[in-house]
Amino acid sequence: MKNCHSDEILHSSFIVLNLTMIERKLLLGDEAIALGAIHAGISGVYAYPGTPSTEITEFIQGHAPEVRSRWCTNEKTAMEAALGMAYAGKRALVCMKHVGMNVAADAFVNSAITGVNGGLVVLAADDPSMHSSQNEQDSRFYGKFAMIPILEPSTQQEAYDMMAYAYHLSEETKLPVLMRVVTRLAHSRAGVVVREPLAQKGLNPETDRTHWVLLPANARRQYASLVGKQESLVKISNCSRANRLNLIEGKKKEVGVIACGIAYNYVMENITPDMDVPILKLSQYPIPEFLIEMLQSNCKSILVAEDGQPLVEEQVKSLLGADFPVKGRLTGDLPRMGELTPDSVGAALGVNIEQPYTNAQNVMPRPPALCQGCGHRDVYDALNKVAAEYEGARIFGDIGCYTLGALPPFRAIDSCVDMGASITMAKGAADAGVFPAIAVIGDSTFTHSGMTGLLDAINDNANITVVISDNLTTAMTGGQDSAGTNKFEAICLGLGLAPEHVRVVVPLPKNMEEITRTIREEIEYKGVSVIIPRRECMQTLQRKLRNKKK
Repeated sequence: MKNCHSDEILHSSFIVLNLTMIERKLLLGDEAIALGAIHAGISGVYAYPGTPSTEITEFIQGHAPEVRSRWCTNEKTAMEAALGMAYAGKRALVCMKHVGMNVAADAFVNSAITGVNGGLVVLAADDPSMHSSQNEQDSRFYGKFAMIPILEPSTQQEAYDMMAYAYHLSEETKLPVLMRVVTRLAHSRAGVVVREPLAQKGLNPETDRTHWVLLPANARRQYASLVGKQESLVKISNCSRANRLNLIEGKKKEVGVIACGIAYNYVMENITPDMDVPILKLSQYPIPEFLIEMLQSNCKSILVAEDGQPLVEEQVKSLLGADFPVKGRLTGDLPRMGELTPDSVGAALGVNIEQPYTNAQNVMPRPPALCQGCGHRDVYDALNKVAAEYEGARIFGDIGCYTLGALPPFRAIDSCVDMGASITMAKGAADAGVFPAIAVIGDSTFTHSGMTGLLDAINDNANITVVISDNLTTAMTGGQDSAGTNKFEAICLGLGLAPEHVRVVVPLPKNMEEITRTIREEIEYKGVSVIIPRRECMQTLQRKLRNKKK
């Protein structure tokens, strides 16, 4: 193939070594990724739980005790730990959901400039349609921004196979590799052929300090090296089996399709034998410019199907010029937001989409709700009771199970923006004159990104009341360990909070009088105070009891 040389052909197969099939397994996409990483010989996995990525780390923890693994305080610390393992010459995996990329961004972008010694794969699980997220941002933009290779599997089998390829690609290019999946792939099952695992790499720490000490002189030299690799990365994409171009002989076709990641499945569900549609399956980035130009020569227009934001559509428009019609999300041929579906892709291809069944008209929606017996319920009952006594009371919420306090029957919180925002927004509102300004944050979220906000508030003697609702776990994502368990009083005191204004209560209906009295007292205190309602998550407790009976 044009532009393919021996050094690029090295990357043309997902399975770099001659590995032997050993069995077939039924796996979630997340499980396929995890098993692929184990079989690729990783030595460590670092992550903060977040749907739809959580199951990757849980699977590794349950099936590979030889792999170093512990839930990290946040995505930034996870990224840095994985980079440290790659510095030492071993293969590492770091996992997060898409909004976690925002937290890890500083380390992530700079890791492209330092480069890596051992293989490093960053797994970002995006959530189009926001099934359990605040936004539906597309992590491919981070990979493009950092100028590193991106992989986007279409199936569970590809997700498994691409892990071995990703580590090989990372080690050959000396760059981290971003693998991007979406909820539908992460949380659906398919049969996966697995192969003999590779052994872990030996310890081989980096010896060239100039790669890693990003003083301006070194950083400029490293950045120039990264820019210099871009042409080679495009050639690798042109030659990669992850990108497959199916051309149809004969005159130019009316439309060709670029199908990215999982969208390839939606395209193929609509393609019939009588349709003359050339298709470029795109699962490796940077975009393969030569393949796209070949597709252009075979058709009169191109439809870009990508489950996310119009990253490829914008690049293809730029590559092919304004005179060549490129359709997709930007043109309205596909919906501008939300997940793609076989029907939406079929409609864009001109397929007659039938709807034999209508949605049930007599089924009432069931909104999510806090579990029966959950300690957060008692916290919100108390907060609502006390807040009603103050005309200007505002309660700033955060990310976790307790966000459901915004819904009936509580309707207790006035904001929920991002991890840790409750404390700092309460401080800003208090600075503006809001009284009382109350922050509600969970235990895991507090150590993730709430501690620095509390330090700001303490240093400025802000007039806020912080409620750290401690259920002794990271409940929203399935009950993972919380980084600050049994340490919150010590953390608050260490940050400089007065001991008499760190109060612990037990959120139970029988303690309602004590809880409301404590909240009133701390609201009236002119400064920063912390109340810690502590009671174990009911789901976690029940799980422990079930495990004891086994």
